[in-house]
Amino acid sequence: MTIAVSSIPRSSNDSLKLSRARRRLVSRSTRSGLFAVSAAARPNFFPGSTPPKHLDGTMAGDYGFDPLGLGEDKVALQWYQQAELVHARWAMLGVAGMAAPELVGNPFVDGPLPNWAEAPFFDGYIADANTLFVVQMFFMNWAEVRRWQDMKNPGSVHADPYDENRKCTGSDVGYPGGGLFNPMGMAKSVADEKALRAKEIANGRLAMVAAMGCFIQHDVTGTGPVANLKAHIADPVHVTIFQNFQPFTL
Repeated sequence: MTIAVSSIPRSSNDSLKLSRARRRLVSRSTRSGLFAVSAAARPNFFPGSTPPKHLDGTMAGDYGFDPLGLGEDKVALQWYQQAELVHARWAMLGVAGMAAPELVGNPFVDGPLPNWAEAPFFDGYIADANTLFVVQMFFMNWAEVRRWQDMKNPGSVHADPYDENRKCTGSDVGYPGGGLFNPMGMAKSVADEKALRAKEIANGRLAMVAAMGCFIQHDVTGTGPVANLKAHIADPVHVTIFQNFQPFTL
């Protein structure tokens, strides 16, 4: 940007006015530069677009993506955040659980474990599937009620009801911290914790997509993810995703 000066200043007053104008211009340029750096540092799913106002970048994994405006309600946004977080964590466990039996088997069970889709009908557990389901529902209800209490009154569930000297150290819902939930002390600083949260939700989102892929894959082929991968490696030309679509059959 340039400033056209109609005439050379002929007095001290003119020089003072010109000096002030230059300082204002530099100040505006500096502020614009800082804003540009801040905007560039803000992760965005579509570079150059303006993220919604309710997505301010404070949540882990916030890339400004909400085309339907589902998070405009602050209370609903809190629940969506927690729902995504818990589904992401279950998906990471689930995908690992789908692949692990095919890879390593189970030393505590005689014979090979069934395919993950047949696991509910397996009779080698310590209890029958119905009993395990009821136990799971009990613990899930307990955990979700405490999550709801923490959202209504932050920090209210951090104390151990049996030992007042033990408590969670986290300050945000869904991230309790403390020796039980962070035994290795990985989040040593605010920056470390922020980075780990972003990595967790990113991997969780990938796991949710992977879990859906495993569901569809088993429905089509009747085998697990590892068996499908081995079949593809053995014949990468003919065993592909396109094999099961008639128009693309090779």
